[in-house]
Amino acid sequence: MLTQDKLVDLYRNLREEKVLSIYIDGRASEFSERDLWKKRLERGLAEARKDLEQRANGEVQPFARTLARVQEKLGEHDAFLPNRGWVSFATPDKLWYAEPVRVPMPDLVRWESGIRVAPYVRALKQGRPVITVLVDSRRGRVFQYQNGEIAEPVNVVVDDISGDLSDVNVSKRATSRSGVRGKTATDAAQKVLEVEAGRLRKHLAGIVQELAGTAGFCVMGGNPEAAHALRDQLPSNLQERTLVETGLHLEMSASEVQSISEDAASRLTQSRQESLLEEVINLTHSGGKGALGAEEVERALREGRVETFLLSRGFIRGNPDYADHLVGAAFEQHAEVEELSFDGAERLDTEGEGVAARLRFVNPPA
Repeated sequence: MLTQDKLVDLYRNLREEKVLSIYIDGRASEFSERDLWKKRLERGLAEARKDLEQRANGEVQPFARTLARVQEKLGEHDAFLPNRGWVSFATPDKLWYAEPVRVPMPDLVRWESGIRVAPYVRALKQGRPVITVLVDSRRGRVFQYQNGEIAEPVNVVVDDISGDLSDVNVSKRATSRSGVRGKTATDAAQKVLEVEAGRLRKHLAGIVQELAGTAGFCVMGGNPEAAHALRDQLPSNLQERTLVETGLHLEMSASEVQSISEDAASRLTQSRQESLLEEVINLTHSGGKGALGAEEVERALREGRVETFLLSRGFIRGNPDYADHLVGAAFEQHAEVEELSFDGAERLDTEGEGVAARLRFVNPPA
C-alpha cells in the first residue's frame, strides 16, 4: 500500500500526464458475488470509452493501451479480489501502481490529467503502524501491525538488558542476609527486581518510540501495573496515541494480537479525529488557526496556510471532482490529509460543510 509521501510523489510526478485511475470495491460475502466487481468495472470502462469517442480528441488509442496494462494485472484475479478494494494508476507507457487495499473503495474509473487521489485517502490509515506491547516485570513482547500484516520484531527478557547492577548495593545471589544494614535478603532481591523492571521498561519505551514514529498508535497489555508504568515512560504526544487494554496476556498468539490491534487502531483513529476536529472548531470560533467550510478552507489552501486538511467521506462522495482538487492542493503544500468517518464525519458535515483545516498561520504574510 502507498504511504502519503508516496501518494504525494505520484500525484506530483503525474499531474501533467494522462492517467487512468481505477478504484474497485472488492467486497463480496457470497460465492455468487465473486465476479460482480468485473461487471461494475466494465460498466465504468464503457462509460469512459463512450465519453472519449464523443469528444473525438484522439485519446481513444492511448486509453486502450493504458487499460491493457491494467487488465494484464487484473488478470491475476479470476474471481474474488484478494482484499476489500483494489486501486491502480497507469499511463500509456507504464503501470505505476496496482495493488489491493484493505479498506472498501468506491467503484470509479477516471481518465484525466493526473491521478485521482481523494478516494485513496481512507486507505492511508492502514499505513499507520500499531505497536502492541505485552509486558510484565521480566519480559516484553513487541508486535508491529501495519498494512494488514503483523510481525513480532522484539521479544526480550530482563536478563538480556539488565547490564551492570553494581550501583545497587545488594547482591543478586540469594543469602540468608543481604549484607546491607537494615535490609533482609527479600528486600534486597525486591530492589534488584525493581531496578531490572525499570530498565526493561526504559528499553521497551525506546523501541516503541522508534517503531511508532510521529503517527503510529500504541496498545499496552500484559501485567496492568507494568503496562501503565510503560505508558508513563512514553513522551506525552505518544501517550495520547496509546491505549492500555485489559484482557491482554503475555502468551497471546500473533493472530490474537492482530485482532486486538485492528480494533484498537479503529478506536484510536476515531478518538484522534474527533479531538482534532474539536480543536479546529474551537480555533476557528476563537479567530485562531482554524478554518471551517469550503470557501474558507479553499482560500487557506490557495494561500498555502493549511497544516492539516480534514474532509468527510460524504463530502468526497457528493463532490468527487472538487474533493480531489482540494486534496491535491493540500498535497502540494505538504499538508496532512485526514478523511473523517463516524461521528466526526457527521459533525464535520454539519458544522463545516464537510471540510475543515488546521492552519499554519492565521493570515497570509504581507
